[in-house]
Amino acid sequence: MAGLVPMTKLNILDNQHPTRTVAPSLELAPRPTSLAPHSRHQVPEEQPRWSQRFEGALHPFITRFNASIGFDLTLLQQDLDGSIAHGRMLAACGVITAAEAEQVVDGLETVRREAAAGTFCPGVEAEDVHFAVERRLIELVGDVGKKLHTGRSRNDQVGTDLRLWLRERIDELEVLLRRYGQTLLRLAEAHVDTMIPGYTHLQRAQPLSLAHHLLAYVEMTRRDRQRLAQVRQRVNVSPLGAAALAGTPVPIDRRQTAAALGFAEIYRNSLDAVSDRDFAVEFLAAASLVMVHLSRLSEEVILWASQEFAFISLTDRCATGSSLMPQKKNPDVPELVRGKTGRVFGHLQALLTVMKGLPLAYNKDLQEDKEGLFDAVRTTRDCLEAMTILLEEGLSFQPQRLVAAVGNDFANATDVADYLVARGVPFREAYGLVGGLVKTCLQQGILLRDVPLEQWQQVHSAFAEDIFAALEPRQVVAARLSEGGTGFARVREALEQAKAAFAD
Repeated sequence: MAGLVPMTKLNILDNQHPTRTVAPSLELAPRPTSLAPHSRHQVPEEQPRWSQRFEGALHPFITRFNASIGFDLTLLQQDLDGSIAHGRMLAACGVITAAEAEQVVDGLETVRREAAAGTFCPGVEAEDVHFAVERRLIELVGDVGKKLHTGRSRNDQVGTDLRLWLRERIDELEVLLRRYGQTLLRLAEAHVDTMIPGYTHLQRAQPLSLAHHLLAYVEMTRRDRQRLAQVRQRVNVSPLGAAALAGTPVPIDRRQTAAALGFAEIYRNSLDAVSDRDFAVEFLAAASLVMVHLSRLSEEVILWASQEFAFISLTDRCATGSSLMPQKKNPDVPELVRGKTGRVFGHLQALLTVMKGLPLAYNKDLQEDKEGLFDAVRTTRDCLEAMTILLEEGLSFQPQRLVAAVGNDFANATDVADYLVARGVPFREAYGLVGGLVKTCLQQGILLRDVPLEQWQQVHSAFAEDIFAALEPRQVVAARLSEGGTGFARVREALEQAKAAFAD
């Protein structure tokens, strides 16, 4: 059709199904051509494909405005899978014959092969993936293809397709999250004995085991996996057979199609089945938290790579330079991850806004659920992959710089107070005494380790020679043996527990 952008060829392998090739599951097909006024006559008017209720054709601009084929072709494989299950169920229930069902299945598999070969390229006139498949099926098998839509609607059909697609994508993200978590674990295992300043308010607070710091992100990743697993349970419910909104008088078996498609259960209410997008909102919320955690680590990597911190150096594998300043090495990966986080947040807010005012049941507004969801999956996937590569081969910690950092501040002040507490001094009294001593040190331009024993004993008689050992950064870290703390022994325990959790 003159002036229309051709659809993307469908030639990307789907790892979830070794016998099929699919539309790019995470790559959006291009939208129909611009809706600018100058292109209004590029889509010719045609006879209506609806019931005899309609006498005329859609305005060409409205045809393009109404169409979703530019992006919902992403759901092609799921639409074929759902249609095959539906056709076989119709035969099992006696609605169509077994021979007719096999004709339908053969036709649908032909469409799958055409998609793999790049010859199934419906244009904007197809409106959506469902009509595109049905029209091609009828061309292939004749009138028997017209029977496939018996007992279902596009409303339950698109809900089924979207759930099948998202279920597969969640499984893919789980693999990526596990790999990312295991990468963090390997890095942590290599740095149990490495120390790093711990911060609150971006001010140095107390020294930590670097592994303990990294294990905090492992814990975030563990929660991300749990959340996605919970979302998957609610994704894995079949709306197929709810029809337009009220069910159908056709004698269908919804549980058969649900089982054939791997759904754990079916929706109990047909209105809810076709209008529910809670699962998509929940996914976007879970994906947003994944991105929050990636962005927080990105921010730390950016700080650590700066000359002011210099806790890490960036390798050439994951950094670029400046077009003007030859000395620069820029942390592009974490900066991009930090920036892309807002995209996923935006898609969550957009879908919440779509849903907040919709009366039951299906409304065309729900067409807007897909592009944001597709992009959020793709963005989260790519950011997980990029951050994993960055951790694996894009940075290295600088132990000497870290040692110097933990030994040149007052991060051991709390340990002085704890020293007094262990000798019977009330904590609040000890806290005040140490605060005064820190003030004195600042006035004198020295650190606590530089204070002579006589001055310590002037502060409180409980201080003895062993105060200097208690102030050593390694002892400060090692002493924190409360469960979940940064003590080296506790960190090794936590590391083994986390490794077990990420081994499956």
